[in-house]
Amino acid sequence: QVQLVESGGGLVQAGGSLRLSCAASGRTFSSYAMGWFRQAPGKEREFVAAINWSGVNTRYADSVKGRFTISRDNAKNTVYLQMNSLKPEDTAVYYCAQGESIIRTIRDPGSWGQGTQVTVSS
Repeated sequence: QVQLVESGGGLVQAGGSLRLSCAASGRTFSSYAMGWFRQAPGKEREFVAAINWSGVNTRYADSVKGRFTISRDNAKNTVYLQMNSLKPEDTAVYYCAQGESIIRTIRDPGSWGQGTQVTVSS
């Protein structure tokens, strides 16, 4: 059983930056792909970014390409989401997820964290 704990959320002005972290425990971190999703009030949860086990391959939602960067440190069992040029529409609860492959993580991760709130003020 994997445990995923997100941190780093908060309140930031539009144009600002935040870095989210997700610490994983419970199984071999480097064997799994990782991803970030978000859910805004009144909306369905949506894919944001994913990274494969080695960190070589990444995928992004069109809405965050060029602004967000996903990365991982397998020695620290942690995945990150660097968010730059934040917009009010990025406001959401951000969830960390883990899956057996980058594609499976995007489609149906299987394991989720509890989420961290990101609020971007205009």
